[in-house]
Amino acid sequence: MRRVLDFVLAGVGLLAVLPLVLGLAIWIRLDSPGSPFYSQIRIGRNGRPFRLYKLRSMRPVAGLESGLTQGNDDPRITRAGRWMRRTKLDELPQLWNVLRGDMAFVGPRPEVPEFVARYTPAQREVLRARPGLTDPASLAAFDEGEELARVDDPEAHYLEVIMPRKVADQIAYLRSRTLASDAALIAHTIARIFRKR
Repeated sequence: MRRVLDFVLAGVGLLAVLPLVLGLAIWIRLDSPGSPFYSQIRIGRNGRPFRLYKLRSMRPVAGLESGLTQGNDDPRITRAGRWMRRTKLDELPQLWNVLRGDMAFVGPRPEVPEFVARYTPAQREVLRARPGLTDPASLAAFDEGEELARVDDPEAHYLEVIMPRKVADQIAYLRSRTLASDAALIAHTIARIFRKR
């Protein structure tokens, strides 16, 4: 039932946001050189890699090749990207990932392979679920960029503090989730985005 709902809602959603995505793509191209879209390998259900899509919010900067954002002060973030990250509009192309079945609307946010490789055996339980656009952990870490901007070593802080906290929250939610709780989480996420805007 979740997969059927995800497929239908993602198809309708893609058609609805297509003009917005095209408008944002034009803005990105005018703001900085390069493709308006960005993709990255993430780890999905049962440890299967897939390509996640976003609207590009960063530019390449020598010496900062790490995939982890260095907080809100990261010099790679463009003017368009800063606004899109605040409103989460850079995530809109992931509706295509939902339509394809790589992701769901609700599920643990997918990590990059090098971070998943650091999971403990207990943490790998999170890989039993299809990754999603939102979950309680990502909602709680909505301002994660601000937290990373306050520390000297963002990657170490993410691996040692943020990631274990997120995975624990994700597993706890997965063990008791229902369709009703998923719907409530989607509503809370949308409300949070509009409050942030």
